[in-house]
Amino acid sequence: MRIRHLVVGFAIGIAAPAMALAQGTTKPANTAPDPALVKIARDTVAQMQGDRTATLNAMAAPMVGMMQQIGIKEPDKAQVLVNEVVLPTLSAHYDELLDIQARGFATILGKDDLQAIGAFYATPAGKRLATAQPQLAQVQMTGLQQWMQTVAPELQGKIVKAAQDHGWAPAGQTKPR
Repeated sequence: MRIRHLVVGFAIGIAAPAMALAQGTTKPANTAPDPALVKIARDTVAQMQGDRTATLNAMAAPMVGMMQQIGIKEPDKAQVLVNEVVLPTLSAHYDELLDIQARGFATILGKDDLQAIGAFYATPAGKRLATAQPQLAQVQMTGLQQWMQTVAPELQGKIVKAAQDHGWAPAGQTKPR
């Protein structure tokens, strides 16, 4: 069972970022984005996130689940911690999130693409998409987890076989020859 969790975690770690990347020309990873481009990206990311309070409130239910996973088993007590600690802390640092995302977007997308995305998010459909983003992200994550659960047994078997074919023992140790 432990290896299954590792395989699922590994696969999600690989698949999730790949799914999140937009198509386009990527710039070299070690190139710092132009500050003017980061500003455009920040405006675009802020539009994409939609209303800050709504976005954070949409995170409340998953955060209650996280509190329960770390040991606060009673849902009402977990909700109190989310309301009193988690959401205010995330809100206080929300601009940092936007800055991090903006730098990432500016590294991957150019000015024209960022402006076009921003223009879309200024439309009624874009505003509805921004409002729906938290729910859509949850649907995507749930779908990814369900998919990984169906693929994990096959993936686990193939990884174990490949490790054996290479002569590797469990836990990354090589077999004596």
